Amino acid sequence: ADRVTVNDVVAGIDPAHPLTGVIHAAGALDDAMLPAQSPERLARVWGAKATAAANLHAATAHLRLGTFVMFSSFASDLGTPSQANYAAANAFCDALASHRQGLGLPGLSVAWGLWAATSGLTARLDTANLARIGRLGITANSTEEGLALLDAACRHGRPHLLALKLDTRALAAQDTATLPTPLRALAATGGSGRGRPAAAVGGRPTDWAGRLRGLPSPEQHRLLLNLVRSHAATVLGHADPATVHPDASFKDLGFDSLTGVELRNRLAAATGLRLPAALVFDHPEAAALAEHLRRQLAPDDAGAPDRDVLHPVFNELVRLENSLSDVAVEELDSGAVTTRLETLLSRWKAMCPSGDDAGAVERLQVATADQVLDFIDNELGLS
Repeated sequence: ADRVTVNDVVAGIDPAHPLTGVIHAAGALDDAMLPAQSPERLARVWGAKATAAANLHAATAHLRLGTFVMFSSFASDLGTPSQANYAAANAFCDALASHRQGLGLPGLSVAWGLWAATSGLTARLDTANLARIGRLGITANSTEEGLALLDAACRHGRPHLLALKLDTRALAAQDTATLPTPLRALAATGGSGRGRPAAAVGGRPTDWAGRLRGLPSPEQHRLLLNLVRSHAATVLGHADPATVHPDASFKDLGFDSLTGVELRNRLAAATGLRLPAALVFDHPEAAALAEHLRRQLAPDDAGAPDRDVLHPVFNELVRLENSLSDVAVEELDSGAVTTRLETLLSRWKAMCPSGDDAGAVERLQVATADQVLDFIDNELGLS
């Protein structure tokens, strides 16, 4: 990034072994959400990437080079959260490649996806970050695949190319509203070239207000809690929503400002609500966030919350329901599960007698055997 030093390096090359090509693969990161970006953050990233590219261009413009390749990133084309400075620096390289070709000079900017080999830029990627990249359909390419992509890009002739290993099936499984615009057409076709119905790719948010209308508050809360836990698990890179306990704080689960904003974006796309960027910090547990969404979507029912809605027992029932919904019935002894559930229900009814129990006892005292059997079938669900 020091122009004088670059000029000295180029000038000091032995004429007997002249410079015939440049590959600029340097880069730096200083990630932060947009409100936290600063001139200093921009300068640190811009220097290693954009300023260095500009200096290499100026120092070699008079030479007869065979290649001038800059390593860019998909961040400049698709956008990556918290990397506005990095995306801008890579976009400069993309534009410089076009500028050089316009001058009759070699110029190529290769916007890379994810390499399997860990580098200085990718060493800090955790599970949530890798999962977020994966939801763009981008899978890691091996070193051999990367070198083959580089050869193909050099042969192609265009100044700026994306070099990605793209899983279009994974891309097609995403809600298109959460994807960068350039990927939406690929998601809609699933790589097959044939369009799919908008509903299949989440073209419109669910009418949650209509879906919740008329339901009791606990049921409204349960549905929205499932929604929050499902999206929170996805953002964190977990397949099972049960990993997101309703009463666990998002911070303890591993959320930061970046993943918090992604959860906000996903919930906004799913519900159609305008939600603040600090949503998960204002409502720091899944149960609290679900109740907030319920008040937004069902304002007519947004009085004093039902004291049972956030009770741990209710949360455990939600967890049980999710487990039963996800399990493959053929993998379990369904009869044993049914018996266990019926036993629990019988115990619960015994603990919580209804106001009609006295009348039930009186009826049993004068009932016939057939009537007693009917009572067992109807009241206990046993047969």
